[in-house]
Amino acid sequence: MTVVRDSLIECGDGPDAPLFPGPGGDSLSRDAVRRIINRHTTTASSACPSLAVKRVTPHVLRHTCAMQLLEAGVDCAVIALWLGHESIRTTAIYQHADLAMKERALARVTPPGTAPGRYHPPDSLLAFLEAL
Repeated sequence: MTVVRDSLIECGDGPDAPLFPGPGGDSLSRDAVRRIINRHTTTASSACPSLAVKRVTPHVLRHTCAMQLLEAGVDCAVIALWLGHESIRTTAIYQHADLAMKERALARVTPPGTAPGRYHPPDSLLAFLEAL
């Protein structure tokens, strides 16, 4: 937070001031953001080789941020506002994509007399399904 605060002091903190200005002080273009992400992904892939085969884009980072906010318990309406979505319905797709959240919800409604947790089918059922 100190870096962000210092940047706002240095560049101005008006409502239209960019948090990450380009060389001319204006907002970064989409292409500039994409080039910065590509450069840092390439650098990071030397320490984490799996990054070399992944597609890291501004959209992927935006989606990842939204999913982490959702997992942290941030309300979907707040995420929609933060991402600039026109409608909260647009943000609802993140709720459908979050399997861990669905699993936690199901764990809360475990029927009486049933062991909590995931169902693990017996080997005989798996063998039957494999034979289909």
